[in-house]
Amino acid sequence: MAVRSANITVMIKAAEKAAMGLVRDFGEVEKLQVSKKGPGDFVSTADQKAEKTIRAELEKARPDYGFIMEESGTSEGADPEHRWIIDPLDGTTNFLHGIPHFAISIALQKGKDIIAGVVMDPVKHEIFWAEKGAGAYVNDFRLRVSGRKDMTQCVVATGIPHIGKSGKDRFVRQLAAVMTNTAGVRRFGAAALDLAYVAAGRYDGYFEEGLNSWDIAAGLLIVREAGGFVTDLAGSHTGPLQSGELVAANDGIQERLRMLLKTATEKGVKAAAAKSAIRG
Repeated sequence: MAVRSANITVMIKAAEKAAMGLVRDFGEVEKLQVSKKGPGDFVSTADQKAEKTIRAELEKARPDYGFIMEESGTSEGADPEHRWIIDPLDGTTNFLHGIPHFAISIALQKGKDIIAGVVMDPVKHEIFWAEKGAGAYVNDFRLRVSGRKDMTQCVVATGIPHIGKSGKDRFVRQLAAVMTNTAGVRRFGAAALDLAYVAAGRYDGYFEEGLNSWDIAAGLLIVREAGGFVTDLAGSHTGPLQSGELVAANDGIQERLRMLLKTATEKGVKAAAAKSAIRG
């Protein structure tokens, strides 16, 4: 049985309390699908309720810690070193459409380091968690990234830019490169769970851009504690949390996946520059 620290225990308790409300609200979403108004306002309320529940639980246990939250923004605590990074509902679009694939993500940051992370899937009753230097787990079972080293046998997850997001041409070039070199690409719509699935060896790798710190903070630690690597496209290990750009994978393919994406991106930049020069 895995031993959970006081921090992890507090984080899981907060996530479990919020999860009860989300599961209840998720049951209502399917009924709202048939209404003319649709479930958008309802989902926004569910998101905010979950965040308030998580914050209240964490403040009771650690009243001096600060917060970075998707809905409420940043608030400083009396303790300048510690802060919680929270996404109360990662996979909002899935939730909105009645798709049972979404998560709660809670990370604890000390200085510049993420020292604890929890990603909870309320529908599948899976709690992914990790502490820096202590390994990663799903419920009470140890996690380990996959051992596949042949890219042609690997399944890689990603996120696809939607309406209002930039970088679509860049993504299409990256996707084409990955499609050509792997066994398949998956898009499930919840970054926190994508990272958790890399840690669990369900995906061999995952890449995405345009993410926020609350989407990925907990998942980054869980992947690394499961033996995986996470960098940005340039290869920086500290970059993803600031830039929202990441390449996560097992230790056998991460560098090759990163270079595949980097090369595809650079070719696209050169092609765009050449086209611009011709027009000019």
